[in-house]
Amino acid sequence: MTIKRKTKTARPRIAVIGLGSMGFGMASALMRAGFDVAGFDVIAENAAPLAGIGGEVAASAAEAARGAGAVVSVVVNAAQTEAILFGADGCAGVMPPGAVFISCATMAPDAVRGLAAKLEGSGRHYLDAPISGGAARAAEGRLTILASGSKTAFDAARPALKAMAGTLHELGDEAGIGAGFKMVNQLLAGVHIAAACEAVAFAASMGLDLRRVYEVITGSAGNSWMFENRVPHILDADYAPRSAVNIFTKDLGIVLDMARATPLPVPMAGSALQLFLMTASAGMAREDDAAVAKLFARIADISLPGR
Repeated sequence: MTIKRKTKTARPRIAVIGLGSMGFGMASALMRAGFDVAGFDVIAENAAPLAGIGGEVAASAAEAARGAGAVVSVVVNAAQTEAILFGADGCAGVMPPGAVFISCATMAPDAVRGLAAKLEGSGRHYLDAPISGGAARAAEGRLTILASGSKTAFDAARPALKAMAGTLHELGDEAGIGAGFKMVNQLLAGVHIAAACEAVAFAASMGLDLRRVYEVITGSAGNSWMFENRVPHILDADYAPRSAVNIFTKDLGIVLDMARATPLPVPMAGSALQLFLMTASAGMAREDDAAVAKLFARIADISLPGR
């Protein structure tokens, strides 16, 4: 009697480019979902933890992307995305035909459209897929993804999206639409962070118990997701960057550039941008974006926890 042995089914390969707190979390979620993950980051120490959970650390974006059905790019901006795709050791030339590039960077819609057209001209697909939710949700596979692109791009990306997203918004059939939605989100997020920091400084100037302020406001109409999420960083004097100040100098700068081209006045976004720029100029560009509260404290000579 001949015994037929079951052949081991190869696990699908996926690349993750950019292994900071968000990218590493997304890589972890993809591995739990059954993908073989190859990762790359220009900062070697960011990539090292991937090996610790059984992933492959690649020496370049091209090496990570070779043979991958999908490449998830978790870099900061349009310039970095272009370099990852088309720069030296970029991944566009080695991605298999029909593979999809899932771009999670926050950038202007026009930049997205240009990158997508160039990649799709080579027979690969581009999914515009900016993300929201933070590092903890990334690791849990519960991100909110604001995606747009062709049906083919969605079809190619769907297994990876299922592993990474708690909520997937399919927003249109052209790259750039998702980016537009993300910029609306970033306008609100930046304004809400600045307002939360201003409110905490205002409370501190009156000598109020800030933990009690947090308890009361989170149960009141003045609460926001950003107040609830960021104020604990201030209360604990913990400014390790989950999302850094310089993220919002970039994102709100894009908002103002877009609005100026319309033209549309965006005075609240403009004021928030100035606060982030002042915080960055005061030496806190790489601190958590809740460090805007420290700027207020310095200006008014008031005390915050840990100061």
